Amino acid sequence: MLQLFRLIAFLEGVSYVLLLFIATPIKYLSDDPQYVKMLGMPHGVLFMAYVIFALIISKRMHWNNSDLFKVLIASIIPFGTFYVEYKYLKRPQL
Repeated sequence: MLQLFRLIAFLEGVSYVLLLFIATPIKYLSDDPQYVKMLGMPHGVLFMAYVIFALIISKRMHWNNSDLFKVLIASIIPFGTFYVEYKYLKRPQL
């Protein structure tokens, strides 16, 4: 389950960055909404999956409310999910 959440977090982060920094400028500078339409739905689905998995994983990882809040807020901050992957989801060192 953790590996799936890591993948969703990564894909959600990539889709958000592409949407904000590539698709949206193209939409407004070139008057071409094609890329926003193309990336919008997958990003929305990934965002919802991220939130659901964060809630499920938080119980298994014994996160306190503060940690859960940070993980959820990271989904609306560009590059935030990459921070979550580094800080909360990386594998323990053996």
